[in-house]
This record gives sequence, C-alpha cells and structure tokens, in this order.
Amino acid sequence: MKTGRDVWCYNFSKTELEKNIQTTIDFYNSNSPENVDSTKFIWVEDSKQHKLRGIEYKFDAAKIFESMYRPFCKEYFYYDKIFPTGNEENFLITVTGANSGKNFYVMMTDKITDLHFNGDTQCFPLYWYEAATEQNLFGESLTRRDGVTDFILRQARQLYGDAVTKEDIFYYVYGFLHLPAYREKFSAELKKSLPRIFLVPETRKFWQLAKAGRDLAEIHLHYETQPPANVDVIKTEENYRVEKLRLSSDKKTLTYNSAISIKNIPARAFEYVVNGRSPLEWIIDRYQIKTDKASGITNNPNDWCAEHNNPRYILNLILSCITVSLKTLDIVENLPSVDFEQEH
Repeated sequence: MKTGRDVWCYNFSKTELEKNIQTTIDFYNSNSPENVDSTKFIWVEDSKQHKLRGIEYKFDAAKIFESMYRPFCKEYFYYDKIFPTGNEENFLITVTGANSGKNFYVMMTDKITDLHFNGDTQCFPLYWYEAATEQNLFGESLTRRDGVTDFILRQARQLYGDAVTKEDIFYYVYGFLHLPAYREKFSAELKKSLPRIFLVPETRKFWQLAKAGRDLAEIHLHYETQPPANVDVIKTEENYRVEKLRLSSDKKTLTYNSAISIKNIPARAFEYVVNGRSPLEWIIDRYQIKTDKASGITNNPNDWCAEHNNPRYILNLILSCITVSLKTLDIVENLPSVDFEQEH
C-alpha cells in the first residue's frame, strides 16, 4: 500500500489511529484542496480527484487492522484491498521491486504491507480475492483465487508426482529465493527485474527446497514467538518502556532503557538482512517514540504494548528476533545446491 500519508494511516496505537483518521475525514469533507493544514490532512492526488467528483469519506472502524509497516514491525493501518475485510487468510512472498537498483531481499508475511516494507515491495500472494458475480449460499461476496497457477502445478506434478500441491510450490519458491548462489549469480539482474524461478530437475531437491521454504515461513511469520536468544539480559528494575534503543559500536550490547541492557549479542545475529537491516536493527530503527513535525502526530511503540496488555512485548521481540536471524542462517546455509546452467 502506498498511502502518501503514512503518518496519518499508520500508528502503534489503534485509539490514536482512529482519532487521526477521523480528523482527516472531517477536514476532507468540509474543505477544498485549496485549504491546506498539515496538522489535519495531507492532500494527495487521489483525494483531490475524489473531492472534485464530490465523493465524501466515511470512517469505518472495521477497516483498521494490523499491518506490516516494515520488517519485524507491526502497526495498525487503515484500509486494505488484498485482504478485503482484514480477516482473510493469506500469505505474501514479498520481494524487492523491479528497477529499484537495490539489493534483492525476500520475506514472507501474512499481513498487508506498506510499499517500502521490502524496498519498493512487490507482493506475490498465495491467494487473491475478487468480487463474486453473485453471493453464494453462505452469503459470501468474495471469490478466492489461487496465486499459483494450474499450469505450473501440472508442470511440477509431471516432474515430481501427483502429491505436489500448490502450497508446496509456493513454499518451494520461498526456499528457492533464499538460495545464496542464486542471489549472488543473478545479483545484477535482480536489481533490474523481478526474479525468475524454474523447477529443479531433481525430485529430492524440489522437496528439500519446499521444506526449507516452509520452515523459513514458519520462522518469519511467527517471528514474535520464537524462543528467546541465549544472551544476557541485565535488569535493575521492571521498567519496559522504550524511548530510543541504542546499540554499542561493537554491536555486542543493546541499551534498552536506563533499567535494562542486553549483552553478549552474537555477531552472527547481524548476518541475516532484510531490506538493508538485520531484524535487530529494524527493531532499533522502528521501536522509538517519534513525533512528526508537520502534523504533530506522535507514534509511540509503548502504546502497542499497552493496548496488547503486554509490557514486555518489545523486549521479548528483541530476544525472539535474534533467534529469527540465527535460525534463518542455519536453514539457508544448508539449502541444496542448484545447477543454474540447467535452467529450462
């Protein structure tokens, strides 16, 4: 999603987001694009066109749900299309967009993402949804379609047998895109175009990559609940509030706040990188209190902890995401070798 007004449309606090959205809607409905007030609304091209066509906005609390704003950073978000009601089950393989000129990264999520979640993000969903021509017997107005085509399913079954499912292919792709040799060999091409995937000729390697993809997806989708890393947490009091996390120059110690520090962070935790940063570095970047100068809106990660009744959320997230890095590297380093000269 590209909002053009992220400060208004995303927030760690659902309550604050509701207030911000209601403020923007009230201003839009009662003003023209000539009236500019950055503390209440940001006019972008779509809102200008809507205003000219006489379209009014209405607040709908059902359109607020959790999103992935950046890697390993959930925030509340207003509106969505890929998950039409916010309740659909879906998985997205996100890759760095074509012609970005940036290094290639891949990550799976089960929530709608911001455009800059993974570079200029391109999403490949397991499913996609479209409006049904008529409601079915269960009153459903949406039709779910498969992101994996029947064509590639037939190709895979010819190679590997009838047990192959579309989900197997989806996870095979996720495993394939983590192959270090693939990303190294085609690094220049991946900065200019979307990745091209082929089916390996060996049945054994297909299933190895599919299993690795499933294992990686399990880690990345459930990054918050991975077991805590074996590091030293030094605590002088039960104070879990963050202002700004600080990493030492040798990257071995993270100062959480005046009462908590995390020591003996393994250097290996920084080797797994998504969109330019390791999971721990993404947490350091995103989980700090920020106030936007133009709008005056404050985005406070402590609100997320309070609204989820989990004061330790950020500390637990840090410890879990160190584990995410280590587990990911273990899987990636044991992926099977693939001969890219045999591409069909």
